[in-house]
Amino acid sequence: MKRTAKAHWNGSLKEGKGEISSQSTVLNQTPYSFKTRFESGIGTNPEELIASAHAGCFTMSVSAALNQAGFIANDLNTEAILDVDLANLKITGIHLDLKASLIDGVSAEAFQEIAEGAKANCIVSKALNVPITLSVSYQ
Repeated sequence: MKRTAKAHWNGSLKEGKGEISSQSTVLNQTPYSFKTRFESGIGTNPEELIASAHAGCFTMSVSAALNQAGFIANDLNTEAILDVDLANLKITGIHLDLKASLIDGVSAEAFQEIAEGAKANCIVSKALNVPITLSVSYQ
């Protein structure tokens, strides 16, 4: 299986602008620019897309691990917080903050273990070479 995305850019770094499109067309000429990446503006940026991909992958991985253990997830909500060191132009880490509804038969300790396994084994986690931390709220 292959997944594709395309990016187009025109102009200088600070004044230029571009669009990002994905194979599924969920992103379809979605704008990005220096402003949306390093300041604030309407559009997206590569770091936001990495955080989104990680949040989605990790949350699905938690659901899959629960299924393998014989359970079905209730509400799983993950926020991925990506840290960027702008001075060195480097992503320094990602924190996953998982909030989940109680699942009959799954203790808080078992859920934490499942979440830790999902963090280590989701496809996006495996692709990243940065520290990944996790907090879990299970109620």
